[in-house]
Amino acid sequence: MTHPKHEKTLIIIKPDGVQRNLVGEIVSRFERAGLKLVAMKMMTADVDIIKKHYTLDPEWMRLVGEKSIKGLLDKGIEPISRDPMVIAQSVIDRLSKYLTSGPIIPMVWQGGHSVSVVRKIVGSTEPVMSDVGTIRGDFVLDSYQMAMDDERCVRNLIHASGTVGEAENEIDLWFGKEEIMEYVLANESIIYGL
Repeated sequence: MTHPKHEKTLIIIKPDGVQRNLVGEIVSRFERAGLKLVAMKMMTADVDIIKKHYTLDPEWMRLVGEKSIKGLLDKGIEPISRDPMVIAQSVIDRLSKYLTSGPIIPMVWQGGHSVSVVRKIVGSTEPVMSDVGTIRGDFVLDSYQMAMDDERCVRNLIHASGTVGEAENEIDLWFGKEEIMEYVLANESIIYGL
């Protein structure tokens, strides 16, 4: 079993994060938490990689569909369908359009419990529900309702892996082994007591 300090997670700064000049702010939040950047690149994604990314987990479509339907119904909003697969396909189509609209920055961050730490730093997928102090809570005003009314996906600056397994699969999709750096930061001895 791998020690938690070696855990890696995938972050993608989405086109709105790049266009709003928030790359440095986003990177600094992860650095300040003690995480280590081990891979980074800027690119324009194509639809194929976006669709592969969101369907790496065969359960993702059903789960995102169910979550979206529940979230809308809880707010008194009638979804376009009550079929989770219809909703999920709509989400993928909108995400593909959004994530191919401009440059993105995929990154791999490493450190103790990096997946859960990053999720806390990033905030809720729906920015309006994110706590102040999180990236989404501090920089985004968007909501599922506004996105639905505008027939687009939520602009939430960042993708962050949800689980360790998801992170491993996503990293393998976006980065070759040779693109991931192995090195030691001076502050690792302070953080991990080496």
